Amino acid sequence: MSKGLRHRLSVVCAFLGIVLVLAGGVWRYAYHQGLDQLAARGAADLALAGDRLVGQLQRYRDLAVLMSDHPLVEKAAQRAQSDGVTDLLRDVADKTAALDVLVLGAVGAVRASASGNAPADLRDYAHVKRALRGALGWGHGPAEPLTKRAFYHAAPVFGATGRVQGAVVVITDLNGIDYNWRGTNPAAFFTDAGGEVYISNRSELLFWRRPEATAGLIPPRGQAPSFSAHMIGPHEIWQLGWGPYLPGEALHLTQGLPVIGMTGEVLLDVSQTRALAFAQAAAVAALCLAFGSLLFLASERRRTLAAANVQLEARVAQRTVALRETNAKLIAEATEREEAQAALRRAQDDLVQAGKLSALGQMSAGISHELNQPLMAIRSFAENGLLFMERDKPERARENLTRISQLAQRMARIIQNLRAFARQENIPQGSVEISAVLETALELTRSQREAAGVRLEWESDVKDVWVRGGEVRLGQVFVNLITNAVDAMAGRDKKVLHIRIEAADPVTVHFSDTGPGIEIPDKVFDPFYTTKEVGETGGMGLGLSISYGIVQSFGGQIRGNNRPEGGAVFIVTLEPSVAQEAVA
Repeated sequence: MSKGLRHRLSVVCAFLGIVLVLAGGVWRYAYHQGLDQLAARGAADLALAGDRLVGQLQRYRDLAVLMSDHPLVEKAAQRAQSDGVTDLLRDVADKTAALDVLVLGAVGAVRASASGNAPADLRDYAHVKRALRGALGWGHGPAEPLTKRAFYHAAPVFGATGRVQGAVVVITDLNGIDYNWRGTNPAAFFTDAGGEVYISNRSELLFWRRPEATAGLIPPRGQAPSFSAHMIGPHEIWQLGWGPYLPGEALHLTQGLPVIGMTGEVLLDVSQTRALAFAQAAAVAALCLAFGSLLFLASERRRTLAAANVQLEARVAQRTVALRETNAKLIAEATEREEAQAALRRAQDDLVQAGKLSALGQMSAGISHELNQPLMAIRSFAENGLLFMERDKPERARENLTRISQLAQRMARIIQNLRAFARQENIPQGSVEISAVLETALELTRSQREAAGVRLEWESDVKDVWVRGGEVRLGQVFVNLITNAVDAMAGRDKKVLHIRIEAADPVTVHFSDTGPGIEIPDKVFDPFYTTKEVGETGGMGLGLSISYGIVQSFGGQIRGNNRPEGGAVFIVTLEPSVAQEAVA
């Protein structure tokens, strides 16, 4: 590609870019202007709809005020019966299209009703309480069994002494009010203080609610349809998927109606505004492209005659420069690849050395922790065996020696597992009976628990529950959790260790203690993190870290937290399995 052609293409691209930017600016300006005009019309429509609703409802408020001064109403409010008041209420309800007209006594009891279906006692309604205190009351809610949507106006009835003798309540059926609005444009609805749509010219939106701290509406039942909202300048645009009778993209406007305790909202379709903005932008782009095309053709005709003589020489020079640039790029690329290969070899050597150091640290920590518990148990059984021999109890001494032999076998399996790990061998996982493993762990820690005065609460009735894992490694996790709980309860007045197995999917084992709890639960499984003081029970902080790795190797999880009543709880989650030969 020649320099002149690149220059021309760059000029064309720059011109097209300018046209695109100009068209985009025209579209943006036209769209914003259209939104401003649409918002002005929508605000007027919303104000008109709000005034119409308020006007329709205030007729019934005026009716309640007017009825409160009627003599028959005053008599009915003071006495339980009054001749002719029911006929009066029915006549008023028929002529004004009110759903019901009620007369209440001084304590809120219904004295007369036009429909005869009103509750006997309305004293708990907020609008009734307000009217019985001498003020006008209003509110909305269901009026079962007449309608699910009603608006209430309550006016106090004053006696000759000026005291409130009762109230007149006029119930308006909102179905009759918004029925004449349905299907008109634009889509408008009115929400109460709780965000529930109570009046709308789109019946499908009734009883939808606004989610907390977010825009939009969700239906009372079922899955919420697609919705998103964004701002274009000061205007809020909703992307809707609410059905064929609502716009897919709409401008959302609101207006407060404090006189009825609602908020008017309207959804204005912006598709025409967007289309008009696109049309204006396309017209501007078409004019610019036509004018630019004429200028380009004129300049190209002059340029062709002037560049015909030097075209061949320019092409030769261009090819030579291109070859030189290609050779330079190839040399630079070869140098970069050699440097990258050298850096890769150095990084691989560093990673191998780091892996060796990490494996050495993990094996040393595992050996010290895995063999410590069985060795302590062997020592304890050996000392007990000597005591039984001195007391001439060979049977008890034989039991201790048998347990020492079993622990030695377990230590051999532990060493076998560690040796297999060092050789990078995978020890196959099998199925173990979790209650048997837990009984072995409790047996190993019995002397420590009894010496510390810890009371064991274990629900041992759960049997024949098989999980994935190894007997020795899972037992070591349980022993570590039990000993940690015993150490944590040192110095406490109440020392109770509660262990519970839940045979579900997955299987869980709960270890709860009455100790001081976990200071930092998020760090309790970190290596070398410990809260024990230096001494006989002091540790290196590796027990829970190793237990965490063991449980994860079984496909399970272990987590620790604090109990609300005090103390800590550790939960071991394991995958269930079928019964088979246990694997250490």
